[in-house]
Amino acid sequence: MKIQLSENKVFFENKGLKKEIHPFWLRERVNEENFVDKETQQRLFDPTKLKENIEIKNLNLSDKFLEVSFNDGVKTKLTIQSILKEFSNINDIKFIERIKWDSSLTNLNYLEFKEDMFEKKTMYETLINFYKYGFIIFKKVPTRENFIVKFANSIGSIRRTNFGEFFNVKSKPNPNDLAYTSLPLAPHTDNPYRNPVPCIQILHCIENEVNGGWSTLVDGYTVTEKLKKDFPDYYKILTEIKVRFQFIDQNVVLENWAEMIQLDENKKFKQVRFSPRLDFVPLMDKEKLELYYAARKKISDLYNSDRFRIEFKLNAGDLLMMDNYRLLHGRTEYNANEGNRFLQGCYIDYDSTEGKLKHLKRKFNI
Repeated sequence: MKIQLSENKVFFENKGLKKEIHPFWLRERVNEENFVDKETQQRLFDPTKLKENIEIKNLNLSDKFLEVSFNDGVKTKLTIQSILKEFSNINDIKFIERIKWDSSLTNLNYLEFKEDMFEKKTMYETLINFYKYGFIIFKKVPTRENFIVKFANSIGSIRRTNFGEFFNVKSKPNPNDLAYTSLPLAPHTDNPYRNPVPCIQILHCIENEVNGGWSTLVDGYTVTEKLKKDFPDYYKILTEIKVRFQFIDQNVVLENWAEMIQLDENKKFKQVRFSPRLDFVPLMDKEKLELYYAARKKISDLYNSDRFRIEFKLNAGDLLMMDNYRLLHGRTEYNANEGNRFLQGCYIDYDSTEGKLKHLKRKFNI
């Protein structure tokens, strides 16, 4: 990957492919102090007001810099590194390779909490692991004064829902969700009825005095890739048919139509939605409906299989941060008469972890 000059033009070459870089593209990136605010990195000019026929008058290329003079009298000195970075996907979050895992996973990505860890290099490494595996467990996180709010806002910003800024997960009378009971919860994703679905869920254990109530995780990415390989017809219909997810209580009705397996623009894994107590399959031809129900049954069996589920107990001070687009979570049954089991939860979105990761990458010049 390199920059080349030829006949007063700038070219970008990568793996034998050579393309000209448009003069206007270079002109937009003029970064001298009278063109860009150094604190905010925002332009001090509006590129839509520039003349359309921007041309290059003079060029000079060295090992580290590209110097350009334009026909509107502006001169700039751009680093080669900054230009190549814009043409490279290597720093893009979505290109962090996911690691598939199943019940054989023994490393649960534990990290001991420190008050100043959010600005440390270890936090960068932790967030990389989060994107690789879909979850991180922090140990010894303070349990005082709804600390989950401070924790979440140290990474990004809490996404408020109808459950509040944060919510308390404990058995209570007249619950509006089965999470607020002592019943077992099968593997599921949260909030499939929202648009958009909250990307990341945080659960902080405040008390756990019961023998049961173990937390469970399943890697939806691993399961859907297996379904794709072994049952392509099932995989295909689950990626094509949108179903209605719905949540209803006394104050709100929330609905969202989406596929149970959502793919990105390149037909690669993007997100799973699975909450069979909340989904409503649309009316289709009988044969297609039979195929869909068979596919849903198969993926449910895989999600609930001992082969793919890990179980662990969250103790007081443990905080689980998990990717709600990728992982399914649940819990085993417990007896509320044995003692208190009290978790606090909240949501943040990908821009929180992505922004933090890119900030730390810049800070430590990684």
